[in-house]
Amino acid sequence: MQSFINQKNGVFPSVCSLDCPDQCGLLVHKKDGKIVKVEGDPRHPVTKGHICNKVRNMTARIYDSRRLRFPLKRVGPKEKGKFERITWDEAIKTITDRWKALIEMDGPESILPYSFYGNMGRLNAEGMDRRFFHRMGASRLDRTICQSAGAAGYRYTMGGNIGVDPEDTIHAKLIILWGINAVSTNMHQIALAQQARKNGARIITIDVHKNKTGRFADWFIPILPGTDGALALGIMHVLFAENMVDQPFLDKYTVGQKELRKHVIQYDPATVSAMTGVPEKDIYQLARTYGQTSPSFIRIGNGPQHHDNGGMCIRAISCLPALTGQWLVKGGGAIKGNASFTAPDTDALQRPDLLRNKKTRVINMNLLGEALLKAQNPPIQSLFIYGTNPAIVAPNSNKVRRGLLREDLFTVVHDLFLTETAAYADIVLPATSSFENLDLYTSYWHLYLQIQQPVIERYGESKSNVEVFRLLAKGMGFDDEALKDSEEDMIRQALGSRKNPHLKDIKFASLMKNQYAKAGSKPLFPGKLPTPSGKIELYSKSMEDAGYPPLPAYLPIVKDSNLPFLFVPGPTHHFLNSTFSNNEKHMSMEKMPKLHLNRKDASKLGIQNGEKARIWNNRGECELVVAVDDSVLPGVAVSQGLWGDKAGTKQLVNSLTPDRLSDMGGGASLFSGRVAIEKAAIIYNHKI
Repeated sequence: MQSFINQKNGVFPSVCSLDCPDQCGLLVHKKDGKIVKVEGDPRHPVTKGHICNKVRNMTARIYDSRRLRFPLKRVGPKEKGKFERITWDEAIKTITDRWKALIEMDGPESILPYSFYGNMGRLNAEGMDRRFFHRMGASRLDRTICQSAGAAGYRYTMGGNIGVDPEDTIHAKLIILWGINAVSTNMHQIALAQQARKNGARIITIDVHKNKTGRFADWFIPILPGTDGALALGIMHVLFAENMVDQPFLDKYTVGQKELRKHVIQYDPATVSAMTGVPEKDIYQLARTYGQTSPSFIRIGNGPQHHDNGGMCIRAISCLPALTGQWLVKGGGAIKGNASFTAPDTDALQRPDLLRNKKTRVINMNLLGEALLKAQNPPIQSLFIYGTNPAIVAPNSNKVRRGLLREDLFTVVHDLFLTETAAYADIVLPATSSFENLDLYTSYWHLYLQIQQPVIERYGESKSNVEVFRLLAKGMGFDDEALKDSEEDMIRQALGSRKNPHLKDIKFASLMKNQYAKAGSKPLFPGKLPTPSGKIELYSKSMEDAGYPPLPAYLPIVKDSNLPFLFVPGPTHHFLNSTFSNNEKHMSMEKMPKLHLNRKDASKLGIQNGEKARIWNNRGECELVVAVDDSVLPGVAVSQGLWGDKAGTKQLVNSLTPDRLSDMGGGASLFSGRVAIEKAAIIYNHKI
């Protein structure tokens, strides 16, 4: 298993570790023991050798001179980033001594792990860490910032994180990219769409911003933020009214069609147009195009679910393929995610049986600021942060930073860099890159599992999450065998269960030999879904029992102020959340943080293209360069990217975002905030 490390020169298989649905197969080129080039692996059946510029320039990140080499201890005030070098022994002893004292005084729930998927490796993202904190009895983190709202809404309709095999979408004649900037965040779905287009497919994008994907489409439909569910209901209205539904499919594979037919009468195109900003004639055209084209495929993105009504929005969109029977047509149907097909045995991996107190409190990660500042019983006295950068990424980030500033809060950060969050830490631990670890990877879009073998030596004194939690377990005096398992042990355990029949033929040895393997799958229909009825639930009794409307409905987002603009801080092309936002190469490719405004709004505000604007609400303020165009509707402001803090800048866009929870799944409502905008006091002018 160390053979790749020991070979100083050559080309070696690898995996992209980023939190991205594509999870590309990679080839890394080594010279004198260092990676000098990263390219796509042409043998991978889905990604086929094509990779994004983020990863193509990964060497700039892994060999960045600012990368952490050894453990650090804070010596100055929090947020000032003054640290001195310490040994690993001193770091582990400092952490475990403090934790033992906190457990003695306030109990283990005074300690909170805070993590997300900066590295998508199953072992390092949700393996030994979960085992360790379960054994400790620490407060549990509800990791809901990304797709929990949409997953909940989709599950009420379809029963699980299941869709069509993306490889089949080359057969589609209509592809709707709904709320996803796939050119920047799911590039191989775009490659598949291009193949379908060559065979006559039409591509439609529905989004709040005419981004790269909007420009790629044959027809871009702009929509007001938070109204996607209303548009889906308007499409249903036309499909039923004009008899464009597949009645035999509805009769055989769904429940609630009659109730839904009556329910959507109220969502006529004129009414829906007033809600969404989509012209009435376009609603008719969209519905007829969808109803009359087969196979038709919908790629459901993460964007629409980041609203107060995000779960219900995805619930509504997920009903559409059932109305036209597209699940029975190769190339038709939908994908929200496919993680259920590739999911290993999470109980074997995470060992929840180690948690003795099953009533241990759960804290939603979107409410970190509130959790740190609001008195609790017990109060959170320590954070261990890894795989994420909440000072940039978390909603209402000024509140988060006020919480991180607490002098009595003992904070440990494990990362590759001294991030904005690490500046608040008491102890900072250097993390390995994914190229230095053995790990198991599973996509949540395509159906392949991949193995990452270590390719390069550890950078300085860096350690993986798995290693760190083994050391912490030893320092705490935890003797459980599960906390001593090797990486190979954990992968075998994760693959050894028969809970997921799609993985029954995938073994550790075959992954090591072949690099990747496809989970077994078959079309969802004919078959039984994992819903209570075994069918697509257009009417959901489970939703009714949980206090939700049992039929898909449109509920407007919260109007949290009278400020004039809806603000959507979307993803950017060359960063992934805050990853790469402090790396010079990637910043130079992205150029600058921008705010997109409609020409009419910019004219009223007296702001010219390339000038800087001040954007503010009661949570915070930013200054961004304005791109004046027609890529957004009037009353909408869209920024792109989570840029790192730089001296003399005000570009922390999540200082503006609300930390309200979505309607279901405890998700984030990052895109449901309102802001005011004015020309910056100091006039800047930049070339856009």
